[in-house]
Amino acid sequence: MKRALITGITGQDGSYLAEFLLDKGYEVHGLVRRSSTFNTDRIDHIYVDPHTPDARLKLHFADLTDGSRLVTLMDQIQPDEVYNLAAQSHVRVSFDEPEYTGDTTGLGTVRLLEAIRSTGSTARYYQASSSEMFGATPPPQNEETPFYPRSPYGVAKVYSYWITKNYREAYGLFASNGILFNHESPRRGDTFVTRKITRAVARIAAGVQDSLFMGNLDSVRDWGYAPEYIEAMWLMLQHDTPEDFVVATNTAYTVRDFLELSFGHAGLEWQKYVRFDERYLRPTEVDALVGDYGKAESLLGWKPRVLTPRLAEIMVDADRRALEVEGSRYVDAVQSA
Repeated sequence: MKRALITGITGQDGSYLAEFLLDKGYEVHGLVRRSSTFNTDRIDHIYVDPHTPDARLKLHFADLTDGSRLVTLMDQIQPDEVYNLAAQSHVRVSFDEPEYTGDTTGLGTVRLLEAIRSTGSTARYYQASSSEMFGATPPPQNEETPFYPRSPYGVAKVYSYWITKNYREAYGLFASNGILFNHESPRRGDTFVTRKITRAVARIAAGVQDSLFMGNLDSVRDWGYAPEYIEAMWLMLQHDTPEDFVVATNTAYTVRDFLELSFGHAGLEWQKYVRFDERYLRPTEVDALVGDYGKAESLLGWKPRVLTPRLAEIMVDADRRALEVEGSRYVDAVQSA
């Protein structure tokens, strides 16, 4: 039985990856930050009591800011594969918290790599790199495109990318960068633009919200479906040699397009509900990110199937169903009070 370690297991990508690996027969270990409240909603459906003899999902308290804890766990778990998905990953928030973003998203990577190196682990390592590293460099972007990050988050991801390559070349680690372009799903955090839009659509259609405040609507993005991108991560670590891959759809849509697709799927005209709020603008904007996934298709046999129009429909439908469930629970709670 293969054993995998996932940082950021409670996030969108981590939860889908945990499901994917469990389905393939892996024993999965995930790192979670200690908190007085649980933040495991995305993996509660696959969690099994650790006292169960055949439990294959195991959680450990740890943080990428604590290098010594990472060393201890690496020695204890002895994973075959390590997926580093943890980060402060909200681009706009990184302008408000640049130091914390650099510490977790940037230096957290070298702490984890050093834990692998210092324990003599032979684990294959996946680093979650980001299209935000390209920043101001015009599209389409591929593995040879120069980086020009436009946010503290993008800068931290560039550091993570290069330190991963450095450990690969200096110490012979099997370490690969997956340069993933925007990938979304119903599990996306509520403050990310796509989920913010689809959640608002569901609430407006249900009559519980009357407007949606947005920033820049002209940004061009390459949006894919997160569960499909998880497979690409895994394929990178099954490849014969460690390499870096762009994962994208090679299609371009603006935020305005996503608004139109999402509201239109619910039979609404987005212009009636969307309002501008300058607080959602970034100090430095990234105009266009569109990825060329040719290398991943050629060497890994991977290509996207769900494109942005279908993605918007999936997310709107999921948020409308979730709101119906939420409403029925509220009614039940009121009736039983």
